[in-house]
Amino acid sequence: MKLDELMKRMQAETIQPGPDIAIQTAYTSDLLSDVMAHAESNSLLITIQAHTNTIAVAFNADIRAVLICHNRPVPDDMKQAAAREHIGIYRTNDNQYVSSWKVYTLLQG
Repeated sequence: MKLDELMKRMQAETIQPGPDIAIQTAYTSDLLSDVMAHAESNSLLITIQAHTNTIAVAFNADIRAVLICHNRPVPDDMKQAAAREHIGIYRTNDNQYVSSWKVYTLLQG
């Protein structure tokens, strides 16, 4: 499913638009070293970590979009880093569990 369609169906807020690529999987973690070790390329990262290190990790792991949970504020420097690296940032009121379930359900069809 294309990223834009997935985020629309999730009713997620777009903070920084990302490339409209096909998303086939997601990875949920708040431990950024875990993300680097285990997340798949072109996946969606589901996390509460709203800071520039999240974008650096996403870039290094070839993740093209980040979904911030619990409606956490996204600082300007994170938005700027995401724009530079062409990584989308989206936000939801849902927690990581619910967000992960919704993404999984939508991607499974």
